[in-house]
Amino acid sequence: MQPDIHDPPPNPSKHIKLHGRAFYESVGSPKMVLAPMVDQSEFAWRMLTRSFLPPTSSTTNPPLLAYTPMFHSRLFADTPKYREQHFQPLSLKTAIPESPPHLDGNPSMDRPLFVQFCANDPDELLQAAQHVAPFCDAVDLNLGCPQGIARRGHYGAFLQEDWDLIARMIRKLHDSLDVPVTAKMRILETPEKTLAYAKTILDAGASIITVHGRRREQKGHNTGLADWGAIRHLRENLPAETVIFANGNVLSHEDLGECLRETGADAVMSAEGNLHDPTIFAAEVPVGEEGREYWRGRDGNGGWRVDAVLRRYMDIIHRYVLGVDPPTRGPMFITADYVPEAAPENGAADLHITPADESPERPAKRQKLSKKQKKELAKKGERKKFENANNANMTAMQPHLFHLLRPLITKHHNVRDALARSRAGDVEAYENVLALVEEAVKQGLLEYEREQGGKEKVQEKRTVEKKEEAGEKINGRPKKLDPYESSLLAVERCKRPWWICQPYVRPLPNEALEKGAMTLSKKERMALEKVEKEVKDAGLEPEGRIEKEEIGNGREREEVEVPREGVVCG
Repeated sequence: MQPDIHDPPPNPSKHIKLHGRAFYESVGSPKMVLAPMVDQSEFAWRMLTRSFLPPTSSTTNPPLLAYTPMFHSRLFADTPKYREQHFQPLSLKTAIPESPPHLDGNPSMDRPLFVQFCANDPDELLQAAQHVAPFCDAVDLNLGCPQGIARRGHYGAFLQEDWDLIARMIRKLHDSLDVPVTAKMRILETPEKTLAYAKTILDAGASIITVHGRRREQKGHNTGLADWGAIRHLRENLPAETVIFANGNVLSHEDLGECLRETGADAVMSAEGNLHDPTIFAAEVPVGEEGREYWRGRDGNGGWRVDAVLRRYMDIIHRYVLGVDPPTRGPMFITADYVPEAAPENGAADLHITPADESPERPAKRQKLSKKQKKELAKKGERKKFENANNANMTAMQPHLFHLLRPLITKHHNVRDALARSRAGDVEAYENVLALVEEAVKQGLLEYEREQGGKEKVQEKRTVEKKEEAGEKINGRPKKLDPYESSLLAVERCKRPWWICQPYVRPLPNEALEKGAMTLSKKERMALEKVEKEVKDAGLEPEGRIEKEEIGNGREREEVEVPREGVVCG
């Protein structure tokens, strides 16, 4: 008899539950962590991210630790349909017969795995956690979500004023659950308060804390720069056996090591950086071993091609989510495959570059169907393609591809339009997007070869550097910019051709203010004017930290830097 996904199976064996560093070592002491993200770190995306890493070993290649998306504890505990859509440990169909009947938490491919919940009730949290405990290594409590829905639902970062409730929820899981409990938090107003907050979480029974180096109000255009120093403060003031994961400011693979050095954390977590570049945890491919999936320019810089990443993603969807073999695909195009159709009189090969918005495969606009038309299509079996439309792995496809293809679709609007019309469950539509992406990348590679003419174009010095040398002010600052604290230099150091995976660098708060994308409230403007007046009266330079009084939305005394640049991702 097939197991019922609605009923959690019993834990097959009772074992000694490890805690803290002993537990961390038992899962391989991972140094890289895929963050929990709402509707965005589901099984297929975790599989895609893991696919770029070498086979794990306990010594040379620690495993990648991954988190599930954040689940709502009450819905997960009370609603079987919600559980079935978002967490599928017992998949009844698979294209891999020898694989155990697990999807989420499969011990052969999806471990180590932590399952994250948002909650504000200890009993509801425990009930939800018991459903997933047999299929994961730990259960994590979300204390970091800063969004408005978390405020209304009283969970995430909006629990940080209720330390007693947080302690009761963690203690409930620690005492009653078969697997360890962990927690992901944000820093508070001061290092001292952040330290006391972390101690409360750890003393309640958390085996690991993940520290996002931003405060609760740092979100959207006001995200700003994460404070690695605050994480370092915790490392230096908590017991050595405390396991700490750092989160924030990870734009590239190189930032992972930089974060470890700066914070002293045990591991580094990436969120937004991974969304735009699922290869972020993979080391650079050695010269001469690029193959067809990895591209390297004549200047030596390169990365994973977006069409190669999308191919892997689609194959995972077919094989694991739909339980069928992926379509047979030909070899990916590289410029060495190109055979010019004709050679003009000047001897240059005709590369036949197709305009970005022209494609014979551009899909027609999808028409809204009437009930009668839907019934007719159902009779013909056309609606079968949407039978998985509510599966979390399918609903996440479109937002994932908009993140992954962001640089490409700004140039190739036909790909953007096709992706915008793709509906959850319509795998044929996404296969069409893949075909358009592969054609766009092919044309991009050929165009690169044509424009380079066999040589790497000698570029002028960066505009930012030229301005610095000339003594010009940049965003009002004559000071030389730090590449980790300047969005301008961050774009320069991270930018790759549009057919290569790359991070998205958010505009800084002061840049957003200048562009009108963000505005200050009346209270915030008055407070800022007060600070500026104090600075002017004191005869100080307009930079450095100055304490100011309360600023909007309940923010208690905080430090302000006037002005300051910052880079945000992860």
